[in-house]
Amino acid sequence: MTMKVTLITGRTIDQGATIENKTSPEYMEATACCELNSKDVAALGKPGSNVKVITRHGDVIVKLKENNGNPDGMAFIPMGPWANAVVDPDTKGCGMPGFKGVSAEIEATSDKMLIMKELIARYK
Repeated sequence: MTMKVTLITGRTIDQGATIENKTSPEYMEATACCELNSKDVAALGKPGSNVKVITRHGDVIVKLKENNGNPDGMAFIPMGPWANAVVDPDTKGCGMPGFKGVSAEIEATSDKMLIMKELIARYK
């Protein structure tokens, strides 16, 4: 099943607390995830399973997390390399990519999630 969502990104406390060590497992845990409400999570699998997030800008495999603060059809990925893989890189002259309101599709996958170094290597 593929779910159409609106993707937003932003900073989180956990992302900020681990930002000084971007190659650590803690940073990956804090940023390599996609949060959906419990209804949307149930349609894709269960928390902790892998999902593929696809936009016209790219795709990325992340862990599925539950966040009942999200409305139906709203996905959140914390700022970091995994979010950067799927947001609009065009800064339109302001220096910041398009982090909000990105049309996306999410599907369950058994593919493995890439660690940051592997993810970055995809773009070289």
